[in-house]
Amino acid sequence: MHNDTDSLNVPYDYTSLMHYKTTDFRNGTEPTIVTKDPAFNDVIGQGMNFSDYDLEKLNRLYKCSSSITFMDTCTFEVNNICGMIQGTGDNGDWNCVLHSAAGPSNDHTHLGTCTDSGYYMHFSTSTGNAGEKAVLESRLFYPKGGDQCLEFFYYYNGNENDALNIWIREYTEASPNGTLTFITSIKGNPSEYWQLHHVSLNVKNKFRVVFEGVKGNGPSNGGFAIDDINLSEAVCPHSIWHIRNFMNESLKENGKLFSPPFYSQDGYAYLVQAILNDPADNPYNLRINFHLISGANDDTLQWPCSLKQATMEFMDQNPDIRKRMSNQRSITIDPTQVSSNGVLLWDKPANIGNPTTFPNGTQFFLGPGSGQYFRLDKHHSRDFLKGGDVYILVSLKDISHLNASQPTPIPTNTQPTEVHKECEDYGCKNDGICVLENRTPVCRCKVTKDWWYVGERRKEMTIFAVMLIITLTSVFCLKKKHKKQLASTGKAETTENV
Repeated sequence: MHNDTDSLNVPYDYTSLMHYKTTDFRNGTEPTIVTKDPAFNDVIGQGMNFSDYDLEKLNRLYKCSSSITFMDTCTFEVNNICGMIQGTGDNGDWNCVLHSAAGPSNDHTHLGTCTDSGYYMHFSTSTGNAGEKAVLESRLFYPKGGDQCLEFFYYYNGNENDALNIWIREYTEASPNGTLTFITSIKGNPSEYWQLHHVSLNVKNKFRVVFEGVKGNGPSNGGFAIDDINLSEAVCPHSIWHIRNFMNESLKENGKLFSPPFYSQDGYAYLVQAILNDPADNPYNLRINFHLISGANDDTLQWPCSLKQATMEFMDQNPDIRKRMSNQRSITIDPTQVSSNGVLLWDKPANIGNPTTFPNGTQFFLGPGSGQYFRLDKHHSRDFLKGGDVYILVSLKDISHLNASQPTPIPTNTQPTEVHKECEDYGCKNDGICVLENRTPVCRCKVTKDWWYVGERRKEMTIFAVMLIITLTSVFCLKKKHKKQLASTGKAETTENV
């Protein structure tokens, strides 16, 4: 029995990803996994995602020198502000601050939990003239793939006409100084809290990310703040459900909560519902349902909805995307699936759904939907609840390409092994090979890498020869040893007689 276990010099990890829970395979009520330190009984057995030590061990095991998808993370806690530079053609500035008199009072990284730390970048729109700008450019990035996802948190409490524009400065041989491309803009209703934002990019050449703050018309008592920036080569989530005061207020009324309506990339309308189930002591008491709802594009879409994958992810708000242990569940939309009342589960909501009303009074039809359970107690750990807020990331992707027929493999043309007539009826035992020597069939058996034994009954003759050699060698050695002992004994007796 071999013991090939190697911890790769990584400490024991109670938070390591496991494929089964502490109560799986039990006989009775006692858990099947118990930690030596009782304080970790509720920690071990998590199935959400890789832990920090899991990733460290995998990197050492497979000798990974760098991440394939990770590009950058920034919390502005270091003086170099992550290599960012102020623009030269603007007339305002982004300032790295601990707090602002007009808000926010804390950054998003620590939310005031650490003294003398918690910096963020701030652009004030409370002074100056309309149209004044402040430009902040990132360091250079060198993409490997086609898709990138820019993620950051922002705080916006200025005037509704203020804007935060996102640009890309891309460098090519034709434009060595870079070409600016506008991507998106954040504006609208100011809010007194941090919010998450994703920006989908598709850059082929080296580039910089440009944050441009613009003062709009009208009075302002605040401005823009940005923090906890992450850039990765990945596809951004389609939708963000930001639930404020998740445990204190959101689930109190009837234990249910609806997300705003969202649209998939191909036009399907959907929403997500959070349900707090009883009993309260059941750790798997939070259910997240995915529902198709009636939308503006229903008359032009295929029904029933077919071969989509809905993904719902409780986001771990760790500022470094590499250290997150987000909890994710998926549902595959099967067009033939039938609900409990006998209707197609993913048919047109206007035909099978229940009439429902949004808080703003808008009426819609809610399809039956399907859901997954989450462990609510796990979401009190790490950074799932940050400042009392929760983010659920939702995507609805087309997976019909996975159902397409795969091409039939082309068989390899191999030349048949030539068998001589003399060998057709010549029996070689123990996987021997029949060959012709002087037109006479003989069997060959591979004994070692370079040695073959020849003969019809190779195994028996080989064993006999080996045993004969061992026997003769043993007899010779014993006889020689016996003679030495006799000679030694005779010499000793002669000495004593003298």
